[in-house]
Amino acid sequence: MSTTTQEVKQAEKEPLFGKKERRLITDPLNDNNPITVQVLGICSALAVTSLVYPSVVMAVAVVFVTAFSSLATSLLRNYIPKSVRMIVQLVIIATLVTVVELTLKYLNYPVYKQLSVYIGLIITNCIVMGRLEAFSMANKPWRSFLDGIGNGLGYGLILIAVGVVREVFGKGSLFAGSPLEMKIIGNTEAYWINTETSTMFGWYANNNLMVLPAAAMFVIGIIIWIQRSRNTKLVDVS
Repeated sequence: MSTTTQEVKQAEKEPLFGKKERRLITDPLNDNNPITVQVLGICSALAVTSLVYPSVVMAVAVVFVTAFSSLATSLLRNYIPKSVRMIVQLVIIATLVTVVELTLKYLNYPVYKQLSVYIGLIITNCIVMGRLEAFSMANKPWRSFLDGIGNGLGYGLILIAVGVVREVFGKGSLFAGSPLEMKIIGNTEAYWINTETSTMFGWYANNNLMVLPAAAMFVIGIIIWIQRSRNTKLVDVS
């Protein structure tokens, strides 16, 4: 039996969403989260999470780039010379980031202006390059694609969680700047109670500290503390 025939039969036996494939998506959401466990991508997590809407946009962008850069790298891995592999990976990532940047600029220019610098910095995001080096260069395209999706989702999950806490307590709203904008808590226009502008917990004065990047570090630290309290095997990790 030829090697090609054996590979085809082996591929037929491998399920698309078996246990190992599901773990590629679920592990980065908790036990192997890129931010809270691997401690990667912290800079953008501090910078773009003052509002939920930009956090969601950034999360979608990173999922797209990690997934398709992992897929492309895995497809080309046997043809990339080791001496230039990182250059090739950067070209793949840069191409996808350019697609994301131009698409966002066309669809939502205000958010593009808010995120433009950080969208470009996805090219140097340790999460993306790390998954290409650690996983895609040694695994098949489908598994690499799932690994990219999982790590992008794990990164995006923390971004959105931090964005929710910072926006709710810093501005008293959710999804500000989007059609889904909601006023949640506190007095949204003044520090004193006004029946025309106050929402739930109208006595709450929005905390301006939560708008600052330093607040993201506090929130991420609390998330890490809660995660390690619930899962003690992560205590000595990273």
